[in-house]
Amino acid sequence: MRGLNGRVVVITGGGGGIGSATAKRFGEEGARVAVFDIDGAAAAAAAADILAAGGTAQAFTCDITDRDGIARAVGVVEAAFGPVEILINNAGWDVFRPFLKTIPAEWERLIAINLIGALNMHHAVLPGMVARRFGRVVNIASDAGRVGSSGEAVYAACKAGLLGFSKTLAREHARHGITVNVVCPGPTDTALFDEYRKGAGDPVKLEEAFRRAIPMGRIGQPADLPGAICFFASDDAGYVTGQVLSVSGGLTMAG
Repeated sequence: MRGLNGRVVVITGGGGGIGSATAKRFGEEGARVAVFDIDGAAAAAAAADILAAGGTAQAFTCDITDRDGIARAVGVVEAAFGPVEILINNAGWDVFRPFLKTIPAEWERLIAINLIGALNMHHAVLPGMVARRFGRVVNIASDAGRVGSSGEAVYAACKAGLLGFSKTLAREHARHGITVNVVCPGPTDTALFDEYRKGAGDPVKLEEAFRRAIPMGRIGQPADLPGAICFFASDDAGYVTGQVLSVSGGLTMAG
């Protein structure tokens, strides 16, 4: 895609399924990739894959709920690669239980990771983007935030909040040459979806129900997401901001 070669991109949750697939794609496009993940070994593995393919990448062990730690990590990225031009907020965590069976400590962690963590990342990189009058932000939310999802009440609330936050920032920073868009995965075969399956009474029946409900007839794969994410980060989407794109095999449709 146009405009990704040489760009400096930070990807949170970059060691996981969607995150590592996205990091690999940015590496293939010639971007300089900073892989942020709380799991340092996973981040290192994702960065190593990019390096082995001839790309440029560095791994960072980061907790996105640690505002000061994020600021330090961004500083190291910019010292090594240059100013951050693209931010992909992908990190997430969930608890799969009906709301009345959850506890406040779980709500706090869900909000800290899925909402406050993204706010921390924006607050760390947006000032530089504003000063340079260029930036691309792609927030990875979820169709749970668009249409709701049983057993994911607080997670869905966080992702819905991320949608409103993204649209607001898109309005505030369009004049600075910064675009902010959202990709919403549907059910995708990741470690998070494995936990969802485990929480079901009959995981096989659950997965079959999803397959029947999804017009394309299959659960999404991590490799289904990077194209949409890279599009929003590319020059091809330079006149696109404040938009929400579902990547769900047709499970949810709007427009």
